[in-house]
Amino acid sequence: MSSDFDLVIRNGHIVDGSGRPGFEGDVAVKDGRIAAVGQVSGRGAEEIDAKGLLVTPGFVDVHTHYDGQATWDQRLQPSSWHGVTTVIAGNCGVGFAPCRVEDQDRLIRLMEGVEDLPFPVLKDGLPWNWQSFPEYLDSLSSRQFDMDIGLQLPHAALRVFVMGERGANREQASVDDIAQMAALAETAMHAGAMGFSTSRTLNHRTSDGQPTPTLTAAEDELMGIALALGRAGKGVLQFVSDFADPVAEFAMMRRLCEASGRPLSFSLAQSPVAPMGWRKLLDMLEQATAAGLPMKAQVAARPVGVLLGLDLTLNPFSLHPDWPKSATLDEQRRLLADPAFVARLIANPPLAGNALGTALLHRWGDMYQLGDPPNYEPLPETSLAAEAMRRGVAYEVVAAEWLCAGMIYVPFLNFADGDLDAVGAMLAHKDTIPGLSDGGAHVGMICDGSFPTTLITHWTRDRSHGRLPLEFLIKRQAHDTARALGLTDRGQLRPGLRADVNLIDLDRLALLPPDVAHDLPAGGRRLVQRARGIRATLVAGQITYRDGEATGALPGRLLRGGTSG
Repeated sequence: MSSDFDLVIRNGHIVDGSGRPGFEGDVAVKDGRIAAVGQVSGRGAEEIDAKGLLVTPGFVDVHTHYDGQATWDQRLQPSSWHGVTTVIAGNCGVGFAPCRVEDQDRLIRLMEGVEDLPFPVLKDGLPWNWQSFPEYLDSLSSRQFDMDIGLQLPHAALRVFVMGERGANREQASVDDIAQMAALAETAMHAGAMGFSTSRTLNHRTSDGQPTPTLTAAEDELMGIALALGRAGKGVLQFVSDFADPVAEFAMMRRLCEASGRPLSFSLAQSPVAPMGWRKLLDMLEQATAAGLPMKAQVAARPVGVLLGLDLTLNPFSLHPDWPKSATLDEQRRLLADPAFVARLIANPPLAGNALGTALLHRWGDMYQLGDPPNYEPLPETSLAAEAMRRGVAYEVVAAEWLCAGMIYVPFLNFADGDLDAVGAMLAHKDTIPGLSDGGAHVGMICDGSFPTTLITHWTRDRSHGRLPLEFLIKRQAHDTARALGLTDRGQLRPGLRADVNLIDLDRLALLPPDVAHDLPAGGRRLVQRARGIRATLVAGQITYRDGEATGALPGRLLRGGTSG
């Protein structure tokens, strides 16, 4: 008997990405597109009984760094374990194209410093079969993935390509430099770049400590590039900034958006230095959008936090002169279980004034056991400092015990108040979208590609207060993120759109603890994190994952800007 559809998902609870209330029904798929939603009478070549399951659009992650991984890996994990069916890379002004042969190591060192991707991994993994940005896109266009991936033009690479050493050293661009960057940006947009990204934060440095080349780029340089996107009529503008002078910085971004006519987004988080600064930025954003400007803030689903561990980039004893960096993990655990060794660490601390130790590694009151299941909104009384005080022991004693047991979590953004109330307010704001997962980056310190799962579990089901509607958050993570990039062919379960779909057992949906995998080029290691409860993920109508396991289907392709419809 012939089939009417390739696949029919029956009897699911459909949350279609429009924001309207969920409803019981069916979803039919044919030729990679949604063919029908509601009560489907026709037969499918394959049918899935989704009774008791949530049926949603595939998620769109607008802020990742799979620029390198996409050149050697077909599966963009960990994002694809969390229902993500489209990712956008090339954020924060860092990437690998355009690039002259002599600048390859320079861009690798920048990515190593900014995104914690080790030099040997990138040196061994990148094929470098491109120089121009269009050539980079062409290189990726021949590859197959478990989801779609789009790339933005990174400012640092563009600046170094045009200005060479002057660009790397943050010298001001000349009129001719700006004209060349603008021409290359316009060409990149026509070739399929999703947009242009830049960084203006001191947190972004090369692996040898130099600030990112774009840190002090003047407004005329940014305006020249933004106007090029305006001439192309394509592409978004993406910013990350310290907002040292928030009024002046936001005013500049507003001028760029207004003059170019292109959508602009910026990273927004609660800083412990200025815990209320995010509210001021949202106020200015509201004024801009009320004036009709297409501006959004990208916000995180939980704290941005560093993981410390024996097999990770850092641990609380990394800077101690007696720490055995070259010892095996078993040897390090054995030493940490020895009270005499811990006493020696306490008696011989790192040199006073070490910036890293002060800022991160010795913030005992901000350290927590991550646990299983992971807890990303821990109570202050469960901190390492609180535990040490209760027991009347040194902080280092508790740190040693926790390291032997697993990873230590240090939330450093979005947790200034000891809770996630600020995050809830940001997520609920009309001018924000979920972002900042950094999937594919920070492989030895941060594992936030799981943000979409946190968004659903913590904010619609698990949190004791301040929960947000499921339909609202599904719309944000699918439809709104897609539309912020100009993608009109995905993000909803509606006839004619791409059949990117998730089937989720909401009652069982949960994050598993982060783990360390040694599967990068040159034997590099990375943090990964799975989820339980996502029963299936479809990309362009093909089932790519069942219960977290890859099926072998690789329907994902390079996504070129301006081509969806």
